[in-house]
Amino acid sequence: MTQKSRTEYSARNTTVAVIARVSAILMGFAARVVFTHTLSEDYVGINGLFTDILNVLALSELGVGTAITYALYRPIAGGDIEKQKSLIRLYRFFYRMVAVIVLALGLLVIPFMDILIRDQPAVEHLTLIYLMYLANSVCSYLWVYKRTLIDAHQLSYIGVLYQTGSWILQNILQMIVLITTGNYILYLSILIVCTVLNNVAVSGRADKMYPYLRDKEVTRLSKEERSGIFRNIRAMLMHKVGNVAVNNTDNLLLSALVGTVSVGKYSNYFLIIGSVKQVLDQMFQGITASVGNMGVEAGRGRIKKIFEASFFMGQWVYGLTAICMYHVLDLFVGLSFGEQYLFESQITLILCLNFYLTGMRQAVVVFRDSMGLFRYDRYKAVAEAVVNLVVSLVLGRIWGTAGVFLGTMVSTVTTSLWVEPYMLYKHRLQESAAPYFLKYLLYASVTFLLWYGESFLCGLITGSLWTVCILRGIVCFAVTNLAYLALYHRTREFGLLWRKAIELARKYRRDRSGV
Repeated sequence: MTQKSRTEYSARNTTVAVIARVSAILMGFAARVVFTHTLSEDYVGINGLFTDILNVLALSELGVGTAITYALYRPIAGGDIEKQKSLIRLYRFFYRMVAVIVLALGLLVIPFMDILIRDQPAVEHLTLIYLMYLANSVCSYLWVYKRTLIDAHQLSYIGVLYQTGSWILQNILQMIVLITTGNYILYLSILIVCTVLNNVAVSGRADKMYPYLRDKEVTRLSKEERSGIFRNIRAMLMHKVGNVAVNNTDNLLLSALVGTVSVGKYSNYFLIIGSVKQVLDQMFQGITASVGNMGVEAGRGRIKKIFEASFFMGQWVYGLTAICMYHVLDLFVGLSFGEQYLFESQITLILCLNFYLTGMRQAVVVFRDSMGLFRYDRYKAVAEAVVNLVVSLVLGRIWGTAGVFLGTMVSTVTTSLWVEPYMLYKHRLQESAAPYFLKYLLYASVTFLLWYGESFLCGLITGSLWTVCILRGIVCFAVTNLAYLALYHRTREFGLLWRKAIELARKYRRDRSGV
């Protein structure tokens, strides 16, 4: 096999991941429409609540995946197979322990279910349903550890294809079950079976690609190596706490402070916002292994150029998407799920702003994790968790749903927005982060001005709801892209990305022509 460049690996991983994710999301959206039209709002709320409970329990994963993946980059670059075997064996041990811990903690939640659910929903077999969600979460940790080796070899598109195939099959079967029987228990059974099948298939593919995974003789890592990994795991645990507190407690807080009906509304908004975020995040996940490889082999100047280009790309796509989403989201939710699931416009604004702020962090997070810098800002993650929970509780009691989401925004602005880039520049790029913050201010100012101006333009559009929704999307997409292009086409970051795109296009044509 011809060795590909980091750019080629990144392009292939990103392209496949985005296409696969879009396909899975379209199918998932269709399944969600069927779900909301065949089951009551109580089921919609319970689905969101139980998902968030198990995401909180996923803290027991401790960030093992990120720490092990980072540890794999150097032995892969150096062709050290024995070290790869040792790391994967350690990873397997960790994940089996995680499965046991999640099961135990999940069972301990059952006696406190009445506290977590403010208004008892009209759902039969509630405990059994929760146990099935728990079983799916536990199964997700089994056999999946081998996928990390595939991803670390810059071949993450393989795992993405398996996962997407599993999701599409799952959604098709679940829609058939809901339409024909409306049986929620059978619906969840399909979820568990597809999770297991996906993990087994990826594990088998990894064994074929890397036969040494089946070797029985595996050298134990040295004490120093294990200590380094455990140190990184402890740091990643703090990041996991912060991420879960910010991103996976909203449903819990809404259920406790407002009620499960609000959880059901948010679940539909989150389906759309989260799905879009997943697609865009794939652009950065596709370059993760290549960034890790670059961190081993490239100099500081090269890393800085690629980071700045990645940050520029991120602000463009997340800014464009946030603007478009804000102007069509309420219309789309109302048309798809029903007007009973609509939030007030100010809540939609807060959700879209949170989406934008999170997206602007993606380049920094990928570079931080891929280069093993997560130890330096570990206390930031704990502070972020505390700020989010305290502010969300206080504002949630005052303003209800809007207050809960405002807590997320406050925690991001006061911690992650500035700490993460500061640590990246200090400990890896080894220079002042002031130029980064100036660019951030510039990018955000341009985006918010466009956001405001396009609100006026969208207000002029009339017609049926579908017509208004589609035309608003077209206007926002065209105006934002044209404005960004006019403002940024002469920048160094745009030039670098444009040259990379031209190189890939030429390489693709040469490969197709056989020259």
